[in-house]
Amino acid sequence: MTDSGQEHHYTENVQSHLKQVEFLLSKHALLEGVVHRQELPREDRHALVDTLVHKHNLAELQRKLDSLHPADIAYILEALPIDQRLLVWGLVKSERDGDILIEVSDAVRESLIATMNREELRAAAEQLDTDEIADLAPDLPQNVMRDVFRSLSIEEREQLRAAMSYSEDSVGALMDFNMIHVREDVTLEVVSRYLRRFDKLPDHTDQIFVVDRDDRFKGVLPINLVVVNEPEVNVGDLMLTDTIQLQPDEKAEQAAQAFERYDLVSAPVIDEDGKLVGRVTVNVVLDFIRTESESDVLNLAGLREEEDIFASVWKSAQNRWTWLALNLCTAFFASRVIGNFENTIEKFVALATLMPIVAGIAGNSANQTTTIITRSLALGQITPDNARRLMLKELAIGGFNGLLWGSIAGLFAYFLYHSVALGIVMTGAMLLNLLVGATVGMGIPLVMQKLGRDPAIGSSVMITAITDSGGFFIFLGLATIFLI
Repeated sequence: MTDSGQEHHYTENVQSHLKQVEFLLSKHALLEGVVHRQELPREDRHALVDTLVHKHNLAELQRKLDSLHPADIAYILEALPIDQRLLVWGLVKSERDGDILIEVSDAVRESLIATMNREELRAAAEQLDTDEIADLAPDLPQNVMRDVFRSLSIEEREQLRAAMSYSEDSVGALMDFNMIHVREDVTLEVVSRYLRRFDKLPDHTDQIFVVDRDDRFKGVLPINLVVVNEPEVNVGDLMLTDTIQLQPDEKAEQAAQAFERYDLVSAPVIDEDGKLVGRVTVNVVLDFIRTESESDVLNLAGLREEEDIFASVWKSAQNRWTWLALNLCTAFFASRVIGNFENTIEKFVALATLMPIVAGIAGNSANQTTTIITRSLALGQITPDNARRLMLKELAIGGFNGLLWGSIAGLFAYFLYHSVALGIVMTGAMLLNLLVGATVGMGIPLVMQKLGRDPAIGSSVMITAITDSGGFFIFLGLATIFLI
């Protein structure tokens, strides 16, 4: 089966699970409604609901949930309205709470944690590895984190402190401590005996890390070499020393690029003293890439944070206020630009119908430029040396498109209003505004990155504001000069 076929099959699977859960929930709601409409004493009604609903319908739903992977349950929880989500969450076995909380989005996790008491949260966190606890820590109350910290061994406490000390966008935040390492002076027979002591190997163990007595990293031993070589061969004779090594403070984006470029399954994380402190695995990198991609989409739209689609109207509205407020201010500014040319518009009413074309085309062109530049920044392809050349290229593209599409728009204006001057003004305005769009389309992401911010944050909103106001000013200004 091809990759696309596997992806399609997975999507069908999880959608099928969701539909089954929704069907069982609807049966539960229907039966509960029928019972409550019966003319029975309150106590008898409660007993009837207990018997008919909880012992039959909800038991079937619980069996369904028990058969699902935590990631599938997380997907289902995110797709259900709050009341149904909490009903399903209550049916999940408590020993699976931690794994599911790690899988769900931040916004949905908040709604689930709000329903759990201190003991439940502590038990859920204690089911997780230290790197996963660090991921969950920002959402847990401080008293819960204190309880969890006290329950850990000394080694685990140090690992948790280390994991929580790194920023969210660093390699240190991605690494885990569940790995296998051996010395270079032992034989493959010793390694094989050591591996057999494990009930199961850590996930995504494609290689064993080789260290010296002081835990300094020496190289890696691929698992396949352990299998195909003679038992008496030393690890040092087979280990690979020319390998990709990551630093804890390195940007996670750079690690993700390395995994993609070299098709890595795992990679060691080495501190400044050369000691092995953890590893990064491909599943964590994929989660990071997906999260970053979703974040970029939200940032382009000017949303402050990820939003639970079933959150309250009030909370969702607040999430959208910041850039809506900015957009309103820029709209008022654009209206004042138009207001300054009221006399021009009164004398040549056709200008009012053509203004949106100039602004809209430039805005679309600028957003195309921003998308390309933002992607190139994420891949590390733009450097101080080539930024100037790219700016000149984008200006050339803007100029070419301005002449081409401006000429078409100018001809359109001429045939509509039979004015050569208006056609020339239309062409000139399109050319100049596409040059403005190219400048801001590249400039805004570069400036945002220079300021240490995500290049995608609100760029679409700012570009629309600049190209609208600039387009109106250029078009009406040229019209005032050449038509009035």
